[in-house]
Amino acid sequence: MGERYIRIVELSGSNPLGSIKLKNSEFLIYRKMILNFALSFWILMFGFRIFCYAQETKEPNAAGQFYPQDKDSLSRQIDNLLQRAAPEEIKGDIFCLISPHAGYGFSGQTAAFGYKLIHARPYKTVIVIGPSHYYGFNGVSVYPGGKFRTPIGDLEIDSDFTKKIIDPAQNISFIPQCFDKEHSLEVQLPFLQKVLTDFKLVPILVGDCDFKTLSSLAEGLAKAIGQRKDVLLVASTDLTHSYDYQETELIDKLTLGYLEKMSPDEIYAKLRDGTIQICGGFPVVAAMLTAKKLSYDKLKLLDYTNSAEVTRRKIKGIWTVGYACAIIYAGESEKSKETMLTTNQKKRLLEIARKAIEEYLANGKRLDFKEDDPQLTSISGAFVTLHNRRELRGCIGNIIGQKPLFETVSDMAIASASGDPRFPALSQEEFKEVDIEISVLTPLKRITGIDEFQLGIHGVLVKSGFSQGVFLPQVATETGWSKEEFLSQLCAHKAGLSPDAWKDAKTELYIFSAQVFSENPLSTS
Repeated sequence: MGERYIRIVELSGSNPLGSIKLKNSEFLIYRKMILNFALSFWILMFGFRIFCYAQETKEPNAAGQFYPQDKDSLSRQIDNLLQRAAPEEIKGDIFCLISPHAGYGFSGQTAAFGYKLIHARPYKTVIVIGPSHYYGFNGVSVYPGGKFRTPIGDLEIDSDFTKKIIDPAQNISFIPQCFDKEHSLEVQLPFLQKVLTDFKLVPILVGDCDFKTLSSLAEGLAKAIGQRKDVLLVASTDLTHSYDYQETELIDKLTLGYLEKMSPDEIYAKLRDGTIQICGGFPVVAAMLTAKKLSYDKLKLLDYTNSAEVTRRKIKGIWTVGYACAIIYAGESEKSKETMLTTNQKKRLLEIARKAIEEYLANGKRLDFKEDDPQLTSISGAFVTLHNRRELRGCIGNIIGQKPLFETVSDMAIASASGDPRFPALSQEEFKEVDIEISVLTPLKRITGIDEFQLGIHGVLVKSGFSQGVFLPQVATETGWSKEEFLSQLCAHKAGLSPDAWKDAKTELYIFSAQVFSENPLSTS
């Protein structure tokens, strides 16, 4: 009594090296030391494992099989597919693509419908969720960091985002083996690289999952996305696989009906009982759950075909696979409701702007504001404009939201007061005479013709190469310019381009609207 033994074994096995006789008090101390060492060792090795993978560049496995290995050949093929695609224009925010993942010769034309529709939209993070074809596992695997390589170039993983969604307690972890041979994610990447710029990747593979795990994944994704409007989710999936093309078409028709109902729990149940077939069914369920949590509840089918149609071999006994492309989006009416600010919210933003400038001019410090209003904490672009006796005294803003709205307003207020290169920094005395105006912006939308641009309602961003410039919507009403004058002045005086550069097909034009309100008087537009 009062004594215990600790057996010492090799770290690599169970061969005892000896034993030590200890008193109870000593035993407890040593046991705690050993447990702490074991825990630290496990954390170190697990962290090292993730670190090693997070630093690497993952080479492509599907190049030369599912799509061309040569960069120029691949680029030309995608250009041709996009040129032939003719999707119906969608008004509203596109949050999710459901896109096929077969070889480009089979499903590439169908996939092109979705990618053409999102061309040049300002997404900064793209989540791609696909099924694991070659490595069986239970749960969800998130690639934590590093880069994915395609013949077109490297894509950086959004490691800040992946950290937020990895949760081993919810069966969402990193299983490197499932990415080794997988093509379902990779075939989406060259398309993304051709239609988008300056975005980071979040690669996710889904194994066998219960509905609870998929709901946990959706909850984590929705929480990490928050109010951001610059996140795209791609659910990579083919449809029915069958030796009978007629059976493929019949089941796919049934499957597409369930998809259009946007009922993820019902789809999950039908996948489990075999009523419908979706190769990446669980990724699609997770995508739908995420979309609905973020109020994207409309699904539109853009294109459908199958391998028998593509090869023109409608022969019984020939392996046939179905391909569909669809989008999940929110209509413009829903988007407008989300972006409308109340009078109290406007007053609070104006108060934040004034206090931020006062503190900065007095002490050179930035105030740390705290807000819990969902509208004020949403990610949004904004401009802060300063007027002194109706004369412009400073105007700085962010077109694309990168921070919560209240933080953007605070930062842009200080920048307008002290960093507008057209004016000297404000003095404390002059600031007493200044009125503050705030413009809260909607997401950018690329246009192909000026008919879509409404003078006095839309602001415009013009971009050509490395040159770009922007006018807010109120510039038109303040100047009385015509639409053509507005665009010519924008090109010449804000972007440093020729006045008629907006007529050039290579020049990119983006429109946005804004809620504009000021201190004197408080007004809305």
